[in-house]
Amino acid sequence: MSEAHDTENRGGRRRARTRAALVAAACELLARENGTEASIQEITDLADVGFGSFYNHFPTKTELFGAAIAETLEEHGAMLDELTADIDDPAEVFATGVRMTARLPTTHPQMARIICNTGHTYLSAGTGLAPRALRDILAARDAGRFTVDDPAVALACVGGALLGVLNLVGAGRTPRAVGRAADQLAHNLLRMFEVPREDAERICARKLPVPGRRSAFPLAR
Repeated sequence: MSEAHDTENRGGRRRARTRAALVAAACELLARENGTEASIQEITDLADVGFGSFYNHFPTKTELFGAAIAETLEEHGAMLDELTADIDDPAEVFATGVRMTARLPTTHPQMARIICNTGHTYLSAGTGLAPRALRDILAARDAGRFTVDDPAVALACVGGALLGVLNLVGAGRTPRAVGRAADQLAHNLLRMFEVPREDAERICARKLPVPGRRSAFPLAR
């Protein structure tokens, strides 16, 4: 390998580390109340990078926070895809996503706060949770498991209910209480889609999947 190529690789890795540090700092700020009001100097101080390096990656704070939100939602969506890959029933795939997302205040607190603080983005994002939820709703409808008249309205109902429960359970509740609320939410949404009561109860009583040791998205203990 030439010296110039090696230098280029080191430079690329350094740029990637700087960008990752900025995004991580933005995520920490997004999880705080009024965190988006932080100055660029405060962001770079939190990221422990030089002030001037900010503009090598993002033209504005808005671009940085947008990237942080998108990456957070995509990370969680990818985790759900991984953990539901072996579930055949589309109604259970949907319910599992709801049950795990509503448990975020205890499993991934920062992610939960980001979703709560950026609810409008969560509901309308083209990547991450919203398109996956719509996909699961449509799959369950097409399989005859859900009754859905307007998928867009159905998605809005699911997203609004989920945001409401995330805000409710984020106020210092125990993990057990959060789990009960998450399962009740999933049960209510299944019933909204006209899944029979006994079927909904069975689905929501199922043991949730957990990431394997090699997963990039371990749950907090």
